[in-house]
Amino acid sequence: MQVYRMIVAVAAAVLLLAATPLSAEYTIEQLVDDAGLREGPTAMRDVSSWDPSRVVLVRDIGLELPDFDGFNVVAVPSLEEALTQAGSAGAIIGFCNDELLEAAPHVSWVQIYSAGADRCVTSPKFVSGGVVLTNMQKMSAPVIAEHAIAMTLALLRKLPAYMEDRESGEWNRSEPYTRGMTTAYGKTMLVLGLGGIGTDIARRGSALGMRVIATRNSSRDGPDFVDYVGLSDEMLTLAQEADVIVNALPLTDKTRGLLGEEFFAAATKTRAPYFINVGRGATVDTDVLLAALQDGRLAGAGLDVTDPEPLPPEHGLWQADNVIITPHISSRGSDLNRYRLLVLENIRRYLAGDALLNVVDAGRGY
Repeated sequence: MQVYRMIVAVAAAVLLLAATPLSAEYTIEQLVDDAGLREGPTAMRDVSSWDPSRVVLVRDIGLELPDFDGFNVVAVPSLEEALTQAGSAGAIIGFCNDELLEAAPHVSWVQIYSAGADRCVTSPKFVSGGVVLTNMQKMSAPVIAEHAIAMTLALLRKLPAYMEDRESGEWNRSEPYTRGMTTAYGKTMLVLGLGGIGTDIARRGSALGMRVIATRNSSRDGPDFVDYVGLSDEMLTLAQEADVIVNALPLTDKTRGLLGEEFFAAATKTRAPYFINVGRGATVDTDVLLAALQDGRLAGAGLDVTDPEPLPPEHGLWQADNVIITPHISSRGSDLNRYRLLVLENIRRYLAGDALLNVVDAGRGY
């Protein structure tokens, strides 16, 4: 009888979600198609710990989830509140916390609200495959790409120098203020990591009239607006062609500290490029980056992520006048409807026992 009730409850929940209009303007089908979302290799019903009758804990960030009509989908405002219900949770959405995972022995699925999963994949629960981890890869790609392009244009047009002149009210139209001003048009942009974010950056760079080249770990396949896609072992060669280098790499064992002395030596061999980082700070050797900026081998840098993070107030990067730093906020302002659509679809799939979207490979780290 208990099994029968669980099956009826799951079927009813699936019908409820299927009947719930996700958006009058944008549908999950459009999101899947536009972002190229893929389902994972394993159906939830084949995960031994899967039990859809258990509580689904959802961190409340204003996604405006529908009424689940009494089913165990519970919005919680904080980690402290989540911990009080962790013992009965079968799924956790919006948290990836060691203490919470330890307190949730029955969890079979964790959905995080970030694209980067480096803070989660080291948990034994994910490494063993006993818990499915999904992320928000590609959901914030448009706004992060805009942030990267905004930094690029600000550096090319030397806008930070003019912002500093607002207090004095000086009308500076000549040297040295305009020295080095240039255009994005006709320049070569190298995108390191042609994933969801990298692809959106490449699309915008191409729209500005830039020649875009890129690297990716998996294949040489790429969209038409990318002139050439190289494998990761071609990074040093391609870096020598770039006027602007954008780092969109995830943080894994292979990418940690990857952009160090050898990389910046190659990147600055023929020119002084600009370096933009919207990936992860720890993929870059910060000391080498700072030295390349200080001696003029790099024309400038736009950093939304750093190592360490937060960047200490006394760090030399703060004093470099050719650097723009934002405190890891490039995803702020994302369209939360994209998050909502993915969360609702994954809840629907979870309750039905189907494979989820945006599954993270713990072995690869993304």
